[in-house]
Amino acid sequence: MFSLNSSHRYFLYQGYCDMRKSFDGLCGLVVSELNRNATSGDVFVFLNRQRTHIKLLHWEHGGFVLYYKRLEQGSFPLPKRQVLSWADLVLMIEGIQVQKSRQLRRYQI
Repeated sequence: MFSLNSSHRYFLYQGYCDMRKSFDGLCGLVVSELNRNATSGDVFVFLNRQRTHIKLLHWEHGGFVLYYKRLEQGSFPLPKRQVLSWADLVLMIEGIQVQKSRQLRRYQI
């Protein structure tokens, strides 16, 4: 079951990832390159050089989950930030690129 939502934090790996990497290889990138704990419950986003493949690594209770999508046409837009919001991730996966936007301030707890 797809269990990602807006309550998670999303971190984009800034380099390009070899999509042959699986759980252990991606965890190594999280620890060595992003300086994060892979079992923190955060979601880590990886793209290949052509941005046609995306992997999301997430720790859930009991183990890792790896989400993988390959595009047949086009490429994923590259976000400008390393820390993504749920909205940024959804727009990126759906292939929607916002040319100009202004996000109003909202109260957060």
